[in-house]
Amino acid sequence: MASQHTHHTHHTHHHTHTDSTSNIRLAFFMNFFFAIIELFGGLYTNSVAILSDALHDFGDSISLGVAWYLQKISGKGRDKYYSYGYKRFSLLGALFISVVLLVGSIFVIKECIERIMHPQEPNAAGMFALAILGIVVNGIAVLRLQKGNSINERAVSLHMLEDVLGWAAVLVVSIVMMFIELPILDPLLSIGISIWILINVYRNLKATFHIFLQQVPQNINLEQLQQSIRQLDHVKSLHDIHLWTLNGEENILTLHVVTSKNITPEQQGRLKAAIRSVCSQADIRHVTIEMETDNEVCELVNC
Repeated sequence: MASQHTHHTHHTHHHTHTDSTSNIRLAFFMNFFFAIIELFGGLYTNSVAILSDALHDFGDSISLGVAWYLQKISGKGRDKYYSYGYKRFSLLGALFISVVLLVGSIFVIKECIERIMHPQEPNAAGMFALAILGIVVNGIAVLRLQKGNSINERAVSLHMLEDVLGWAAVLVVSIVMMFIELPILDPLLSIGISIWILINVYRNLKATFHIFLQQVPQNINLEQLQQSIRQLDHVKSLHDIHLWTLNGEENILTLHVVTSKNITPEQQGRLKAAIRSVCSQADIRHVTIEMETDNEVCELVNC
């Protein structure tokens, strides 16, 4: 019985992590400084949509800072405490952001219901100017974050995209209110944005929990992968197959491969290389292969 443990650490992957940290850092600073502008702008325009978004952004600045810190930690390699390294720490950032978005959205909806019951006239011209600025600032951050692959970046990108769409809606509403006196549009707009956020937070939390619960990565067809390996020379059967992802990017596979008992060491080596090649094509970087002959008894055969 022989085992082979492979772990490919690519130079490009290092750059991916570095870019992820840089993108989240950019989002943090842009979000924090724009939240300050929003606070004063919301007070000036008397817009509950802008004030609620300012409060929402201050909370998110904290969560973005935490996400930035955790993304940075996730770049650390394995040690005596975490044998797979610290990659899953980035998931904690995604989880933290999602919870903050959830709580903030519920609070905003509560405030908007009160404003619907007691409408106040906002400053439409001020809302228009802030909306233009909001679209530009948040749009820059979204363009940077959408190039990333980590679930942490997707959570941050979701927040920034929500801001872009929110400000686009504020822009439309401010134009309407320049010509029509309809103050109820402001809180209704804010409620609509909050509901959109809640829907997307649910999706992001669902993806995060799937990773924590070690679900098979959705971008990999496990049955097709097994079929490709079974078609290789000398493979008689497979068992004890486990496929999961550390953080939505780094996929891991362990499996037992049963071969005929007369396989030579050279043939076994070529088979391992062929299996690694198949897995690499399926975007699996970390593969552990245990080789067995068909006359061996494995207690994990039904696992």
